[in-house]
Amino acid sequence: MSSVNNSTISNEQNKTPHSLIEDLLAIVTGTLVVSFGIMLLRHAGAITGGTAGIGFLMLYISDIPFGVWFFTLNLPFYYLSIKQMGWAFTLKTFLAVALVSVFAEIHPYFIHLEPVNPFYATVIGGMLMGLGMLVLFRHKASLGGLNILALYLQEHKGIRAGTFQMCVDCSIIIASFFIVSIPILLASILGAFLLNLIIAMNHRPFRYLA
Repeated sequence: MSSVNNSTISNEQNKTPHSLIEDLLAIVTGTLVVSFGIMLLRHAGAITGGTAGIGFLMLYISDIPFGVWFFTLNLPFYYLSIKQMGWAFTLKTFLAVALVSVFAEIHPYFIHLEPVNPFYATVIGGMLMGLGMLVLFRHKASLGGLNILALYLQEHKGIRAGTFQMCVDCSIIIASFFIVSIPILLASILGAFLLNLIIAMNHRPFRYLA
């Protein structure tokens, strides 16, 4: 028991916060990866969960760009973020949301995709989004919206972020039943499952030393 306690104390003492440059580079990297996954999903006509999923639904019924919806839908959640997570987290999250909103719209100007199998697109897209979100979480940022609530519940209530997000995301995808076809809906569920499985398996804040 003593050795465990000493190890814990040593880890606490050796913690080194990320520098501003490290945080900025990580946010740019994470948002590029996430937005590329979003591009794959959009190209396949698929959806996902969370605020991004709502943004996809609004895109498909209104033709207003996804980036506009994603940025706008996140605005109401910043109050909760400031109140519960602090200004540093909120500012980094605001930057991450803004970058994803922009990157998701400019990727098609640099890469043109042929028709892609929806199951392939949702699997790869969901995994990319999950990996990008892990980078953001590691640097105390998120993609806003339901991510803020998920992180708050994990930090303060002990509810795993991935588990909570998976339940909410599945509900959003099921609500899209009348908007996308059954094959696309099934592919979207698979993509959302993999996204949240990656987060649930890998986002364990107590394991981190910094």
